[in-house]
Amino acid sequence: MSNPDELLVAISAAVESERSNQMSLTVVVGGAVITGRLAPEAVWRERVAEVLKDSERLGPFSDVFARGPRGYRPGRGEMPTHLHFHLARILQGSLGIPETGGMYRVAIKDVSAWTVGDLSYFDQ
Repeated sequence: MSNPDELLVAISAAVESERSNQMSLTVVVGGAVITGRLAPEAVWRERVAEVLKDSERLGPFSDVFARGPRGYRPGRGEMPTHLHFHLARILQGSLGIPETGGMYRVAIKDVSAWTVGDLSYFDQ
């Protein structure tokens, strides 16, 4: 979207201001379908930093995420520019990758379609 969807921006701002991770969302970005729960940027960064810190190879990068958000900060009148997913999957055919969920950051302006809710597939 060249102009970010105002409703999607408002949803992201509500997640940021309430520090809640209970909003499930599914988006289409560059043809990929990503589904999962939104998290406030600070919570998302903290979790990514924790995961990286435990990695021998990627540990040095944990500080980049732990420094805190540089973008949207509640109360400053700025609107969020990104969605921060946790427990998220990229849907591919009949499976979600990764099965356990991952951490994704998506620019709101790049979202071409979205729906409220977390889509999932079940083996039948």
